[in-house]
Amino acid sequence: MILHNTYRWLDKNRGRIRTAVGMAWPSVLESFFVALAGMVDTMMVSSIGAYAVAAVGLTTQPKFIGLALFIATNVSVSALVARRKGEMDAYGANETLLTALVFTAIAGTVVSAVCVYLADPIIRLCGSGADTHEGAVLYFRIIMGGMMFNIISLVINAAQRGSGNTRIAMTTNVTSNLLNIVGNYLLIGGHFGFPALGIKGAAIATVFGTVVACVMSIASLLRKDSFVNIRTMVRDKVRLSLRPVKAIAKLSSSVFLEQLLMRAGFMSTAVMTARLGTEAFAAHQAAMNILSISFSFGDGMQVAAVALIGRSLGEKRPQLARLYGQICQRIGNVISLAVSVFFLLGGRFLYQIYFDESHIVDMGVTLVRVIVLIVIVQIAQVIYMGCLRGAGDVIFTTIASTVSVTIIRTAVSYGMCYVAGLGLVGIWLGILADQISRFLFTSWRFKSGKWTKIRI
Repeated sequence: MILHNTYRWLDKNRGRIRTAVGMAWPSVLESFFVALAGMVDTMMVSSIGAYAVAAVGLTTQPKFIGLALFIATNVSVSALVARRKGEMDAYGANETLLTALVFTAIAGTVVSAVCVYLADPIIRLCGSGADTHEGAVLYFRIIMGGMMFNIISLVINAAQRGSGNTRIAMTTNVTSNLLNIVGNYLLIGGHFGFPALGIKGAAIATVFGTVVACVMSIASLLRKDSFVNIRTMVRDKVRLSLRPVKAIAKLSSSVFLEQLLMRAGFMSTAVMTARLGTEAFAAHQAAMNILSISFSFGDGMQVAAVALIGRSLGEKRPQLARLYGQICQRIGNVISLAVSVFFLLGGRFLYQIYFDESHIVDMGVTLVRVIVLIVIVQIAQVIYMGCLRGAGDVIFTTIASTVSVTIIRTAVSYGMCYVAGLGLVGIWLGILADQISRFLFTSWRFKSGKWTKIRI
C-alpha cells in the first residue's frame, strides 16, 4: 500500500518533480563542490601539521560573524527577487539587487577594515594557543581584507538564484574553488617556482578564487536573458528608493539577528573545543569539514525551495508552494540516507586522508559515528528552513535557530563535554541535540501552513 501510494504521488507530480530537480541540481552540485573544496583545502593545510588545521579552523566563526550582515541581506534578496519573479515585476527585482549592491559595498568596506584592524584580539577571543595564534591572525587578516570580492559575488548570485538561475552561482563557485585548490598547491608547499608560503599561501589562494568569482558574477548581469541584469537597470532607469530598502530591512534584520545569535552559539562551541587542545581541535575541524558535505546537499535543495516557493507565493498559489516544499523534502530524505551510509562505511578512510596520527584518526572515527545520526535530521531541517525563509517567515526561523543553536547546543555541549566528562564527543552530542531541535521546530512550522500567508 505504501509503495502504491508513493508511486501514485510520484506519477501525479512528475512534472513538478522534474522542475524542482532541474532547479536544484546546479545548486546541489555547487554546494557539494564548495564543501569538497573546503575538505581539500583543509587536507592541503594539514600537510603543514595539525596546528595549521587548528589555526585555520579558529578563523571560521569570526569570519562568518563578519559575513553575518551580508548573509542576512542575501537571504532577503533571494526571497524578494523570487517573489517579484512570480509577480513578473522585473523593475522591482532589479531595484532590489541595485539597493543590495550599494549597501554591500558600503557596509563591506567598514566590516573588512574593522576585522583586519582587530584581527589579533578577535582570534585571541576565539581561544587560540601559542602554536596557533600567529597563523590564525595572518590567515584571518588576508581573507577578511579581500572579503569585498566575495560579498559582491554572493549578493549577485543570491539575486540570480531567486530568479531561478541557479547555474551561474554553480559556475562561479565551482570555478572559484578549483582555482583555490590550484593556488593552494602552488603556494602552500611551493611548486613550479612559486614560494612556499604555508598558511599565508592558503589565504591568498582563497582570495584569488573569490576575485575570479566576482568578475564572473558581474558578467552574468550583462546577459540579455537574465531576469536581473544591467541592461534592464539602464533601460528602465532603475534608481535607489525606500521601497526595496524597507523590504530588505524587514527580512534581513531578523535573519541578521539570527546569524549573530547562531554564531554566538557556534563560537562558544568552538572555544570549548579549542580548550581541549590543538589535536582535538584539528580533529573537530576535520569533522566539521565532513559534516559540511551533508550540509551541502541540504543547502542546494534549500536554494531550489526558496526560488520555487517564493515564485509560487508571488503567483498567489500557496498549495503549489507547499507541494514544492514537500518535493524538495522527499528528495532530501533520499540523499540523507545515502550520505549516512557513506559516512558510516568510510569514516576511517576520510580521517586517514587528513591525518597520519592514529590517535587523531581514532578520535575522528568516533565523531563520524555521531555525524551519521546528525545527517538524518540535518538535511531535512535545512530544507525546511529554506521553505520558511523563501516565504519570508524569518521571525520564526530566528527564534528556532536561537533556541536550538545558542541555547540547546551550548548547554548540551558544555554538559556532555565538561560535566559528563565526554570531551570532544560531548561537544558533538551538543551539535546533534541542536540539529534535532531545529528539525522539530521547522517541520512543525512547515506543516502548520502559516508561512504561506506572509506578505513581503
